[in-house]
Amino acid sequence: MTPIVTLRLKISLMTLDDADLLFELDQDPAVMQYINGGKATSRQEILDVSIPRLAKYLNPEKCWGQWKVSDLDDVFLGWILIRPMGFFSDKPQFDNLEIGWRFKQVTWGKGIATESALALINFISQQQDGITKFSAIADSLNTASIKVMKKIGMKYIETQEFHDESKTLDVVLYSLDVTHKKA
Repeated sequence: MTPIVTLRLKISLMTLDDADLLFELDQDPAVMQYINGGKATSRQEILDVSIPRLAKYLNPEKCWGQWKVSDLDDVFLGWILIRPMGFFSDKPQFDNLEIGWRFKQVTWGKGIATESALALINFISQQQDGITKFSAIADSLNTASIKVMKKIGMKYIETQEFHDESKTLDVVLYSLDVTHKKA
């Protein structure tokens, strides 16, 4: 798949061979603050949990996966996740794609998450039939992620309980209707 290129960024689908990039990003406690309280992810966790989890939803034909975001000099900045909402539940929403992001601190406050998220939403909306919305969740204290959600046009839906393999927490849910992009 050809990378998506914006004025500042190159965005391409990550592969199962990108464990080193995932490990690199997850070493910063500030990056991990709202993921797991600031704990660095071990290389073994990347290999035993993150990569197998990615393998379950990675689907280039449907644009699902983690999208590597780099600057135009190919310096890795972070990633954007795309998969059906509720993918790991018994009721995945194939018309509602989850979008999420994780970026290095050097990018924070520079619009990188917003620019790459908008580029992917626009690209996927044009490539895939049947997508009606994009949704995102965040810890209610993660004001930076919530700000990105608002900047990409998402609206607050509700606060809900989120169940992951290891924990349950309250998150805010935001969504963006993209049915108008099909017209």
